[in-house]
Amino acid sequence: MQGNGEDRDNDDAVRAAEFASPFDRPEWFDLLEAHGFAAGGRFDAGGSAGAATVRLPLRIEAPGHLAGLTNWYSFAIRPLWSPGGDRGAALADLFRALRARAARLSLYPVRDGEQDEIIAALRAVGWRVKAAPAGDRHWLDLGDMGHDAWWAGRPGALRSTVQRKAKKGIVAIEILTAFDAAAWAAYEAVYAASWKPEEGDPALLRAFAEMEGTRGTLRMGIARIGEAAVAAQFWTVEDGTAFIHKLAHVEDSLKASPGTLLSAALFRHVIEIDGVKRVDFGTGDDAYKRDWMNRHDPLWRIEAFNLSRATAWEPALKAFARSLLRKDK
Repeated sequence: MQGNGEDRDNDDAVRAAEFASPFDRPEWFDLLEAHGFAAGGRFDAGGSAGAATVRLPLRIEAPGHLAGLTNWYSFAIRPLWSPGGDRGAALADLFRALRARAARLSLYPVRDGEQDEIIAALRAVGWRVKAAPAGDRHWLDLGDMGHDAWWAGRPGALRSTVQRKAKKGIVAIEILTAFDAAAWAAYEAVYAASWKPEEGDPALLRAFAEMEGTRGTLRMGIARIGEAAVAAQFWTVEDGTAFIHKLAHVEDSLKASPGTLLSAALFRHVIEIDGVKRVDFGTGDDAYKRDWMNRHDPLWRIEAFNLSRATAWEPALKAFARSLLRKDK
């Protein structure tokens, strides 16, 4: 189920705070819905205050329980704004309307720095809120740095590896800026031969890559030794940010460091050619991300309970009892 009377044709004008991402656009949420990630139903919540309008795509998690429309590929969920107006009042209007249809609201992952506005608006209209860090995000803030200044600040071991392995000339790098079926097949073959678990939803991921290719935001990297693809990465660029979605390499190619060489080539491309000022490595605290990034923030989980509904009492009691027990330890 969609909407609350809002015109979805206006979604393209709705922008998030700070910078836009692939996960802010209506096409992303439509893709999730089409691939079964809103099986219980979809609800696009909306609010307004004067000139300000805000939307928040949600799914029905269970009767009376709404959650952000995300899946494991999502970097974040956040309110989507139209320019101007009183954002806080518009967001409060959205959450006030939700009290008429939900006992519980779950939002995850929420970026650090974006949680306070959401929490304040929820509390202002009567939701009981529990918010806590639940995960990590590594990202690169280039500021005024160009590629060479950023690279000079990377760990010596990383820079030495790239220099030594590149000099040997064993690994050939290809970077594509449009979707290519053969390159995607190479990515899928590399992923299947990698250490990673089975892909969560390969059809959705391919559809996403095709969509980004059509928009001109796709950056696909393939590393080969001879004719064999041994590493592959799927990035996108948008609004001054590069997003690293997927990366994999074949285990028995590790001595040649194809994944590291491919990462170095893609970083150079997005910084020097695309002119990005940020690189987002998505969710997860994998140690290797620290070699490439200079910022590390928590991600937040927000659970809100509408205590005017009896069905909220038990989950709220459990949530707050756990937090009280942790404080006592």
